[in-house]
Amino acid sequence: MKLKIRGIIPPMITPFDEGEKVDCKALKKMTNYLIDAGVHGVFPLGSTGEGYGLGFAEKREVIETVLEVTNKRVPVYAGTGAITTRESVQLTEMATRIGVDALSVVTPYFISPSQEELYEHYQAIASSTDLPIILYNNPGRTGVNLGIDLIIRLSQIDNIVGIKDSSGDMSQAAEIVRRTEGNFAVLAGRDTLIYGFLAYGCHGSVAATANIVPRLVVSIYELYQQGDYQAALEAQFKLAPLRNAFSLGSFPVIMKEALKLRGIDMGNTLKPIKPLTAEAREKLRQILEEIDT
Repeated sequence: MKLKIRGIIPPMITPFDEGEKVDCKALKKMTNYLIDAGVHGVFPLGSTGEGYGLGFAEKREVIETVLEVTNKRVPVYAGTGAITTRESVQLTEMATRIGVDALSVVTPYFISPSQEELYEHYQAIASSTDLPIILYNNPGRTGVNLGIDLIIRLSQIDNIVGIKDSSGDMSQAAEIVRRTEGNFAVLAGRDTLIYGFLAYGCHGSVAATANIVPRLVVSIYELYQQGDYQAALEAQFKLAPLRNAFSLGSFPVIMKEALKLRGIDMGNTLKPIKPLTAEAREKLRQILEEIDT
């Protein structure tokens, strides 16, 4: 069956124990928590999942654990982006062998490749697998932007089938949809823009806040698909303070801190990121209380 890319796909947090080792027991719990809340897919090893801080064997362990628990209930999108083409291809080949449903590949970071170098980078990755690939554009984090012309060019490669756009540029998302005539899956990477992306004909969202309040985030998509646009907009507005609370601490600490406040302990964020201050944690607690009312 051809994968239908749609809906809310959380970029899963990765739980760690006190020694900063992957906590597979907690990861299994997290996977079930998300699926039980109605998400349309799961995405391990994204930036929210601190994939940048894991070694090759740890990444394999995370993917294998998520696949085992998911058991084909929802698609698994694995993050296989890296700084170099060589490492990205190695991760892509590993995830393909293990049996994921699709791949998400962030642009290289730290270095500053040209648009032509980025094309060749993604072309090589796509050639190393027969799985569908979702581009991941997050210039605010990586310092590298996929231009619209490059995205359109990459969309013509058979197994590059969509993009997670975290640029926050609604006009860019609209232009991608227009120029690909809706045949390329565009996913919102900014949680505050899910409703707006859907209105432009996009396919859903890879939403970090869905780790914390998955049912609320799923409701934005489901209500919109049902034609209840006002209720979907109200759900979007209800979510906004939580996404805006990301500024209370260093990325991606908010996800695990918020989960702890909801009674779900997934450990701490990898150092050097520190836990929230008591003042910031109290602000976060108030935001969560308002969402739950």
